[in-house]
Amino acid sequence: MENREDLNSILPYLPLVIRSSSLYWPPRVVEALKAMSEGPSHSRVDSGEVLWQAISDMRRSLSFSTLQPSASHGYAFLFDELIDEKESKRWFDEIIPALARLLLQFPSLLEMHFQNADNIVSGIKTGLRLLDSQQPGIVFLSQELIGALLTCSFFCLFPDDNRGAKHLPVINFDHLFASLYESYSQSQESKIRCIMHYFERFCSCVPIGTVSFERKILPAEYHNSSTAAPDADFWSKSDVSLCAFKVHSFGLIEDQPDNALEVDFANKYLGGGSLSRGCVQEEIRFMINPELIAGMLFLPRMDDNEAIEIVGAERFSCYTGYASSFRFAGEYIDKKAMDPFKRRRTRIVAIDALCAPKMRHFKDICLLREINKALCGFLNCSKSWQHQNIFIDEGDKEIQLARNDRDSGLLRTETTAVGIFLHGTPLNDVEINREKPANNLIRAFYVEGVHCEDNEDDGVATGNWGCGVFGGDPELKATIQWLAASQTRRPFISYYTFGVEALQNLDQVTKWIISHKWTVGDLWNMMLEYSAQRLYKQTSLGFFSWLLPSLATTNKAVQPP
Repeated sequence: MENREDLNSILPYLPLVIRSSSLYWPPRVVEALKAMSEGPSHSRVDSGEVLWQAISDMRRSLSFSTLQPSASHGYAFLFDELIDEKESKRWFDEIIPALARLLLQFPSLLEMHFQNADNIVSGIKTGLRLLDSQQPGIVFLSQELIGALLTCSFFCLFPDDNRGAKHLPVINFDHLFASLYESYSQSQESKIRCIMHYFERFCSCVPIGTVSFERKILPAEYHNSSTAAPDADFWSKSDVSLCAFKVHSFGLIEDQPDNALEVDFANKYLGGGSLSRGCVQEEIRFMINPELIAGMLFLPRMDDNEAIEIVGAERFSCYTGYASSFRFAGEYIDKKAMDPFKRRRTRIVAIDALCAPKMRHFKDICLLREINKALCGFLNCSKSWQHQNIFIDEGDKEIQLARNDRDSGLLRTETTAVGIFLHGTPLNDVEINREKPANNLIRAFYVEGVHCEDNEDDGVATGNWGCGVFGGDPELKATIQWLAASQTRRPFISYYTFGVEALQNLDQVTKWIISHKWTVGDLWNMMLEYSAQRLYKQTSLGFFSWLLPSLATTNKAVQPP
């Protein structure tokens, strides 16, 4: 165990110690957990106040730093005042002991995880490790192990002094409970109730599935064995047809009926304000699918050329409202089928938009950053993680197949991406259209390997990414996501407008564009021309009214800043 690179990378961020090739809790933590596992008659943990004392004692025995001062009041406020006496008693009689027993099993669960990690996908590392910036890779975690990790978060048992240096988000729940006390709101209470419901469900029946977490990367510059993220010239010359566009004025991304990739309007720190005061799209998704929180343990912030894809997270809660009106609305039974890896067929991709106040989002460099961010997120790497590179010599057209290093442990997402977006004809599993120009670049295509799921319905379900407080223009953001989905050969994009007035003509505009058989390049060039005019105050119209002047007679012009 000591020689495992993956374990050694994540061990500084875990509360366990390794000795003689085995993982352990320190003795005093074992004593505390054993007492709690036997119920309040042994542990005396029968209130939120005493629970916090037990948490603090365990952290001191681990030599960890103190937590948010108000967290103690938050735990006491929830368990001793907010929830009724019957529910509180059930938690201290049943749930807390069950969670303590789970933590006693945590070392063995983690050992079992590493023993099995090398056998999930041949030649690919899947063990729990720090998936650092610019390191493409994937981690497979059982739902049971995720339950143990989230229990560590609930008991605030992760070390946190070293997380900032690696640009890791917060992972303990102290900020979540501190916020409940410092600035109480029903939405904050509802966030915690979602997590409580998850633990109640987990303790009643331990789930048996798997969740995968993948860091996807587009290369930032040219290299000998790959290519850069597309530049503006690439997008301008793209002859890829635009995919179908479905507009939904009502409904939610997570309720989409297809097997579409669901977009998380992410913060560059995965989860955003999930474990503090945040309560918008990303935070709500992390509350109703709490297993997503596990990724916050080992996934540092995203760079401009990165995205994070999570497959298999189970949904546990229903909800109503949004932001301050968010409310926990009871149990949700997730009936999604599972793939061969026992992952639910729920695929969520986290992509962070620019915070672009005023006119910044009309600049070419910002448009290019956003479209390449969406491109990285929408690339479909689900068929296989093992593929071959095709090296094409432009002089004699000689083709040499060279397999990637199977022991590299990297998901060569950047190489895979090249084969998808280089030209108009997609590369399928077994052949390449050799009539297309080679461009003296490396191509990639999938070979027989790990087929995770049917991809017939793998469109993209999204909405107003990067709008709202981030200041993005809804019409441009919808267009950018459409271009990226089309370029990655997604069959459709399902767009949920959430009733935004600026998108009332979205369906009309997209149908008009498709009827005129525009390509990705055509639409990109029009968007660049429009953005230049907005930037230099040559027009005050919204993009759609500018594109279709007939709309301007029925819509108010966008006022220049």
